[in-house]
Amino acid sequence: MKYSHIDGIEKDWSRITLGCWQIAPSGGWGDICSAKDAEKVVRAALDQGITAFDTAEGYGDGESERRLGKALGLQKDSVIIISKIWPEPDQTLKDYQTALDNSLKALNRDYVDLYLMHWPGIFFNSREKSTQLAEHMLALKQSGKAKTIGLSNFKAGDLGLLGDNLKHFIINQVPYSLLDRGYEGKTLDLCKENKMQYMAFSPTAQGLLARPMKDEDLKMPTRKMHHLFQPSIYPEAKKVWETVRIIANELGCNPIEVAVAWVLKQENIFTAIVGSRKPEQIAEFAPTEDLELSEDHLSRLTEASDAFPAVDARD
Repeated sequence: MKYSHIDGIEKDWSRITLGCWQIAPSGGWGDICSAKDAEKVVRAALDQGITAFDTAEGYGDGESERRLGKALGLQKDSVIIISKIWPEPDQTLKDYQTALDNSLKALNRDYVDLYLMHWPGIFFNSREKSTQLAEHMLALKQSGKAKTIGLSNFKAGDLGLLGDNLKHFIINQVPYSLLDRGYEGKTLDLCKENKMQYMAFSPTAQGLLARPMKDEDLKMPTRKMHHLFQPSIYPEAKKVWETVRIIANELGCNPIEVAVAWVLKQENIFTAIVGSRKPEQIAEFAPTEDLELSEDHLSRLTEASDAFPAVDARD
């Protein structure tokens, strides 16, 4: 495993971050990961050298945070923990503080290494509201309970409303894969200008680029609702999967490694978030950073991605 560093966090950050949405019951993934299996997933990640764990208060109504904190045990302070606050109307600074305190209690920790605003939603649609967001998040950082702060799912228009306050945020967590490059263009340019790197989540497009999809996989609520799995799009997405599969066969590796390795080679990507509810899958994607994609492989993958019908236009 290879590691990087980011301003405000002294710990080594693995290029692969474990996504912890799936280790708790949720409307998107159902109740199919037991507490025992969740612990095995986290321990397997640690054994593979993964040092960063991404969770949120909204993942299983705090259960993801609770399970993560318990599984980390005595190692909880040696790793990087990222959590998020869910936006609600008219949140005060006290509301922000309460949300963070609840997350810390669930994690059994005194601080999070990185705290993100989960979505811009409809709540930060003016300069005034965005200024208040920045002030509240900065207050959490100044309290020491959040070592650093960032954003999630913020596009160019959302970022622009933050104005000079954008400098306070070090990360924008965004969906990014061969099948989803909607955060390129103006959003990418603005983030680069402000030295805000990307945490890429869903680099396998909810598993579509990781392995053949079985009927039970396609029935997951989060996939049934996702545009990539709709009848008009899914056949085209499978063409990109086929390119990933062929290259994985050529390299003698797992397809998930190819899909994630391509993401890690893209501009402004600091880390890729990969989630799993099965401990045995951790060993399949943990070696991704060591995979060497040739210029030919990268070119073929990008060509396949470029040929995929753009659903979410790059802004």
